[in-house]
Amino acid sequence: MIVAGFGFTTRATALSLTQALSATGCNADIDRIAVPHDKAAHPAILDFAQAQGWDIAAIQPQPLEAARTETQSFLSRLMRRTGSVAEASALAGAGLGAELIATRHISDDRMATCAIAQGPDT
Repeated sequence: MIVAGFGFTTRATALSLTQALSATGCNADIDRIAVPHDKAAHPAILDFAQAQGWDIAAIQPQPLEAARTETQSFLSRLMRRTGSVAEASALAGAGLGAELIATRHISDDRMATCAIAQGPDT
């Protein structure tokens, strides 16, 4: 299971998400994407997921807070109680025992971040 996790502002676009994913350099086949539950219905993520044919995993706050992230953002820690929303979303979306294969990368417009995790979840 390969999961692309995203963090993004409400001003992000599908292009922001595309750029963040591209910045990871990941060539693996993505199985699904993961975002915080309150962003799962945002138009940008819906458009992005539909264009790629991916399902969206809506991650609740507790798994985001429990994830051990490699990068640390002051704003992510303050707002979401995690070092990286993208990394935490990817890890939680990929299941128990997941590992990051790409740490957080930022879109050109700085509106979105993406990280990739691999795990056993199906």
